[in-house]
Amino acid sequence: MSSIPAAADVLDPDVPVLPLPDVAERLDQPITRVHQALRDHHLIAVRRRGVLMVPAEFITDDGDVVKGLPGTITVLNDSGFSPDEVIRWLFTADETLPGRPIDALRGDRGREVKRRAQALAF
Repeated sequence: MSSIPAAADVLDPDVPVLPLPDVAERLDQPITRVHQALRDHHLIAVRRRGVLMVPAEFITDDGDVVKGLPGTITVLNDSGFSPDEVIRWLFTADETLPGRPIDALRGDRGREVKRRAQALAF
């Protein structure tokens, strides 16, 4: 079994994160599906105090992965972004959005976020 990729904890300490068992519970999936989503780059984990955690904002209140997040992560990975860089990009404010890309994804502006992610490749 391949290891689970993870970013360093490049997030602000105030950004809420969830341990993988909690992510599995919120998604109503077995933990092995969460591991696979991380390996497939549909989610990204950070290592906080030695424990793999997923930013809580990646999961909707309805118990789904935020729409457009997996595609955005894939585009950024394909553009050569490291997991650390993907996390930073998603959580860094962009005045032209306005707000952070993760906020735009949660606000149903995924098409614009993905377009910007694709533009970073060139």
